[in-house]
Amino acid sequence: MAQAGEAIIVASALHTGYDGQEVLHGVDLTIGAREPAVGIVGPSGAGKSTLVRALVGLRPPYAGTATYRGRTVSKLRRGDKKEFAGAVRRVSQDGVPTSDPRLTVEKYLTAALKEARRAGRTHASTPEGLLEFVALEQHFLPRTVRTMSGGERQRLALAHALATRPDVLILDEPLTAIDPGLRSEILRRLKTLTTDLGISVLLVSHDLESVERLCSRVHVLADGVIVATGPLSQLLAAPDHPVVADLAAAAPLTAQRLR
Repeated sequence: MAQAGEAIIVASALHTGYDGQEVLHGVDLTIGAREPAVGIVGPSGAGKSTLVRALVGLRPPYAGTATYRGRTVSKLRRGDKKEFAGAVRRVSQDGVPTSDPRLTVEKYLTAALKEARRAGRTHASTPEGLLEFVALEQHFLPRTVRTMSGGERQRLALAHALATRPDVLILDEPLTAIDPGLRSEILRRLKTLTTDLGISVLLVSHDLESVERLCSRVHVLADGVIVATGPLSQLLAAPDHPVVADLAAAAPLTAQRLR
């Protein structure tokens, strides 16, 4: 198990993008072991999802580095990839990515628990227990994933990610299709579970309420650069960058409540 404060994922002077077009311009970010959840907020097109993809090795750097325990994420060897797959889990807003019409919820979660064992992260979780955590009833087990709603698939994706009890959970707009009341309950459960198990969380979201509920520290990304860092309430109360001011103006009720 990782020691508290140990750097797990580090982006250092990270530049990357698509087809030669740079999106991130020298981002520095560290996700340490057993640390309080960190948020990433910013306007559309700021580079938030690109940063997530770089942190999990799906976008190689143009310059700078993105590393997992000191190893370049986009160039991990086979054994390191197996370790990484168990230790770092990503959930996107797309929920469960599958085109298999026969894939059931039970098969999907059972496969995740087998992956946990292969990665040496065996624990006592069951498909039933994983469903219960994300407020999905047991009758979903025989259901095919393709017949589930967007919100149900997002919750299933979260259950799947938690199956390995990872060191780091990277959440990219993970609960957008879930109604606000249930979203708050899932976030409450997630904060308790990740704190109890020592799972570090990076939450990327437009939803300032969700970020405030889960994260004690927030980075604001604008035009591929981190322009502000701190507790969300402090950032919104005294915005010292135009993008932070725009975020506060776009969510006035949230900003007023947090001030």
